[in-house]
Amino acid sequence: MGKEASFLPVEGVRLAATAAGIRYEGRNDLALIALPPGSRTAAVFTRNAFRAAPVLVAERHLAACGHAPRWLLVNAGNANAGTGVQGIADAERCCRALAAAVGAASETVLPFSTGVIGEPLPVARIEAALPTLLVRLHPDGWAEAARAIMTTDTVPKLASRQAALSGGMATVTGMAKGAGMIRPDMATMLAFVATDAAVPPEALQAVLRRAVAASFNRITVDGDTSTNDACTLSATGRGPAAETEADLAALEVAVTEVCVALAQAIVRDGEGATRLVTVEVTGGRDEAECLRVARVVAESPLVKTALHAADPNWGRILAAVGRAGLADLDIARVRIAIGEVTVAEGGALAPGYDEAAAARAMDRPEVTLRIDLGRGTATAHVWTCDLSCEYVRINAEYRT
Repeated sequence: MGKEASFLPVEGVRLAATAAGIRYEGRNDLALIALPPGSRTAAVFTRNAFRAAPVLVAERHLAACGHAPRWLLVNAGNANAGTGVQGIADAERCCRALAAAVGAASETVLPFSTGVIGEPLPVARIEAALPTLLVRLHPDGWAEAARAIMTTDTVPKLASRQAALSGGMATVTGMAKGAGMIRPDMATMLAFVATDAAVPPEALQAVLRRAVAASFNRITVDGDTSTNDACTLSATGRGPAAETEADLAALEVAVTEVCVALAQAIVRDGEGATRLVTVEVTGGRDEAECLRVARVVAESPLVKTALHAADPNWGRILAAVGRAGLADLDIARVRIAIGEVTVAEGGALAPGYDEAAAARAMDRPEVTLRIDLGRGTATAHVWTCDLSCEYVRINAEYRT
């Protein structure tokens, strides 16, 4: 998912980016996504209690326009969060300015912001940049838009898939931003996914919710959720219809694959990260308890720093499993492995444990921690990364 990540244009969708000078010097920081008439959009938003002004406005506008917005306006560098009543007014003002420029109702514009919390949104700069955005709109604008919405990201994040429907091939393409303040149940991220398929509105929302549950809600970098998280799925209807159960299932697979690719790209690009880590928990009584264990392990600073050093300090994993709060956990039945190397079982170090082999299994760009609870058949996984000195530097200096 590097700088030149490939993508497939989505029929009817146009994108553009420009430099508005919101916070960054010499780079694009404002993006626009234009959807054709007849499009429908589903969305999920952050569960953080301090929901940012653009989240509140976007939710309200989405309902007011019947889930048929025409414009998604995204700025980086300023979150417009923790800005009170003025923040709401500023988000609305941006929507009105764009709507006036295109001759549309302001409710057809959804605003999105990411960046520093608690600072006023420089609305005048955004307004001044809108004419440039409008003339730059292009079906191939995905890569430029993906770069424009980055904050501490080091690479743009794009993914495309296709789904074979009964009426033809449907395209799904998405972009995302995110690198830090990442935690399941919506991470600090923005993601915009589009398809040319024609999808009933209720089905579109259901597809998005399940895709997010299997992707963006399974990642964590540092255990922090954000005020601004949002993920949208827009269907232009310019391609084949997805109305039968089989077609909807095929489309959902493609949407989920795009979301998983973007979610993993966020973790790979975690601030200062050097490893993509899968925490895989099996043998649970239900999925919820497997997820609870996976998240505790994935968010443990001690586990994450050991991962950075490729130090198979299995005691840290064992301790994290033990404090996950599972009732009646029989530690004698728990098995822990790093990759294929069993490190603990029966409540102690595994017989024949090979420390050098475990270190080699951990010293890879992609690492899997396997935890078998030995009390059922349920499974779950979470993707995370290691924790480095660079993470501390980035976040210590974020506002300076």
